[in-house]
Amino acid sequence: MLRATSNEQRATFPATRLRRSRHAAWCRDLIAEHRLHPCDLIWPLFIQEGKNTETPIASLPGVSRVTLDILVEKAKLAHRIGIKAIALFPMIDEKLKSPYGDEALFADNLVCRAIREVKNAVPDLGVIADVALDPYTTHGHDGIVENGHVHNDLTIEILCKQALAQAKAGCDIVAPSDMMDGRVGMIRAALEHEKYHNTLILAYSAKYASAQYGPFRDAVGSAQNLGNADKRSYQMDPANSDEAMREIALDIAEGADMVMVKPGISYLDIIYRATTSFDVPVFAYQVSGEYAMIKAAAANGWIDGDAVMLEQMIAFKRAGARAIFTYAAADIAKLLG
Repeated sequence: MLRATSNEQRATFPATRLRRSRHAAWCRDLIAEHRLHPCDLIWPLFIQEGKNTETPIASLPGVSRVTLDILVEKAKLAHRIGIKAIALFPMIDEKLKSPYGDEALFADNLVCRAIREVKNAVPDLGVIADVALDPYTTHGHDGIVENGHVHNDLTIEILCKQALAQAKAGCDIVAPSDMMDGRVGMIRAALEHEKYHNTLILAYSAKYASAQYGPFRDAVGSAQNLGNADKRSYQMDPANSDEAMREIALDIAEGADMVMVKPGISYLDIIYRATTSFDVPVFAYQVSGEYAMIKAAAANGWIDGDAVMLEQMIAFKRAGARAIFTYAAADIAKLLG
């Protein structure tokens, strides 16, 4: 933390007027402590089967599920406006879901096909793929359920295979978001064994059992599968912050290249603690509920939606986030010019 110098401690009004440097826009810009750039943004995109189709998501205003031909066009747009990476989340046909999420392992599943098409069309754009089973399971959990409980070690076996399938398709970053203990180390070992030495791991290390994921679950179609169940036995308790530091430390020790704090704006303290405690990049996720609340308030004329969105992005940067997942990435990049 910065501390005042002895001269600053003695400074008094009117010799010191902090408003002097705020008087003109050019000066405010000149001395700004944090800046936002399109390369700070990661654009999450929802994908679906079909051709030339966008399906609006009612609980995520302005966001749609898209078929792979439209995904490629969005990837080209992202690259053109300075966004460096997109993240893929699938809507899986109910007929393909199973208790074990087997569809996640197939080389020709929706995500793997999407990775190949994007990398073929825009090779310089980073592609991030989610490693978790919730879009693929009939019960909507991120792992394998046995006797009413999510089984940690059996889930890891499946996640390793899912991550390898994505790496083989050309994925740049695999992102385990499941919160199983030990999964980062096992995924890293699997990638190394198969010689995917350059595949990065973005670990969702501090993923909280938040009430703000509802629109996302609508988007990937897991809400109806999950029903009234919750994920508190594996996602973190919102009351805990020291535990988040332990989770992050373990994931780094197991081979994570960067770590995620999720949700974002509600957990700025966790982002700040992580960035001041660890030397790996810390990412933030402005989750679906956080995004939707801004959009809903803006639609009612209660706030300036663009201004609030930019303010939250700067808050992430101020807390220390190196990159930010936001559904508004393309809109923000255009605002930034």
